[in-house]
Amino acid sequence: MGAIPADIETDTQPPMAIPLRHFVVALGYLLGGVVVGVLSPFDVLPGQAPLAHVHLSLVGWVCLTIMGAMTQFVPVWSGTTLHSRRLSRIQLWTVAFGLAGFAGCLLGGFYVWLPGFGLVMLTGFWIFLYNVGRTLLGVRPWDVTERHFAMALGFFLLVTLFGFVLAVGYVRPVLADLSITQSTLRSSHATLAVFGAVLTTVFGALYQLGTMFTQTELHGIDIHLRRIETVGYPVGVVALAAGRLFDYAPAARVGALLVVFGVAAVGVVLGRRVLETSVDWTPMLRRYGVVAVAAVAWAALTLPTWYAAPLDPTATFGAPAGVHLLLFGVVGFVVAGTLYHVVPFIVWVHRYSDRLGFEPVPMIDDLYDDRLARIDFLALSVGGAALVAAETMGSAGVDAGTASMTTLLGGVLSTFGFGVFAVNLGLTIRRHSPRAVLPGLDRPETDPSEK
Repeated sequence: MGAIPADIETDTQPPMAIPLRHFVVALGYLLGGVVVGVLSPFDVLPGQAPLAHVHLSLVGWVCLTIMGAMTQFVPVWSGTTLHSRRLSRIQLWTVAFGLAGFAGCLLGGFYVWLPGFGLVMLTGFWIFLYNVGRTLLGVRPWDVTERHFAMALGFFLLVTLFGFVLAVGYVRPVLADLSITQSTLRSSHATLAVFGAVLTTVFGALYQLGTMFTQTELHGIDIHLRRIETVGYPVGVVALAAGRLFDYAPAARVGALLVVFGVAAVGVVLGRRVLETSVDWTPMLRRYGVVAVAAVAWAALTLPTWYAAPLDPTATFGAPAGVHLLLFGVVGFVVAGTLYHVVPFIVWVHRYSDRLGFEPVPMIDDLYDDRLARIDFLALSVGGAALVAAETMGSAGVDAGTASMTTLLGGVLSTFGFGVFAVNLGLTIRRHSPRAVLPGLDRPETDPSEK
């Protein structure tokens, strides 16, 4: 595998430097988030270390990766032109700078500055929403991927708005005269972030990537699951977030059931694609296999918990024993797996595509080191399993010392695995396009989208 699919319009994509910069900066935040996450349970970091870990990982790695990927592939998949390249450059550095200051304030206890850096992040995200939203508005009719992306943009809008209000709440009692509280707003914000903005984007991309790179088609039960998920899942996210915001359990319970079913449905569809593939297994497909298993396992664990107590603060991301199944096994592995194709794909198209037929060129999957990919897959799989086991021990009341040691083992292995992953992709860029992320390379002399 490694060929460019025939229906991909690579001529419509923005310059290579734009998405690659997003990915490189996101990898840096990934490593920072992993380190903070490993140290956080041992109380060796000051301030709000767990909150800093969540923002570094989800905003810094996952959301910046989503921003770069959407900027690259919405024009490619939709056969259109990105609304503005200039805005795509501004969005990256605005969000990156705002997040750096925001995380620093959380760790250092400088809460008075949180609204300022939160506003900077909000500005960067809204620039991204405007740019990609304007790009999508010119495309009709939307397919299943584009519909998911459009809904994800709406969730991003709510997430950033709620997040800014929460940041202001650290210094001003903005919710004092309202029926909602800082706690319910925080729960709703987290729900919209993970299940709305992130997973809706992921599901939309998987419908495209899961079939494209397994060289299979949806059929039978896949079609029915996709149809139900496309309608039911976003409705479930809204109901769950609204129920948590207004502390209304019936709405939250209905939303929770729809969300659980949606995650399980995508897991089944993806698992069937991976099992039916006849192509060689790649780092991308191996990680997608983990995603499918983790999604179904998370849904099975979470269903009874959310049905009984959808408003429980300890169950914001599902069953207490399944948090890492979702955030690590589903979100982490799908982002890592996708980047193992996206980064080499972008580099190959810009570096080697015009040489095809004139001289020998490598395949896409030849650009990264497969040995390093196998090492990071093993480390992340074992490390993730250890973190899930530690959560299960904690929920079952197992000796705290054993759970802590298992957490430490999982954290160390995960840090090593993510480090190898980042090195592998970094070396791919360095070997094949060492100047790709330097300033100026995304500014052609004539650029109709420079607005």
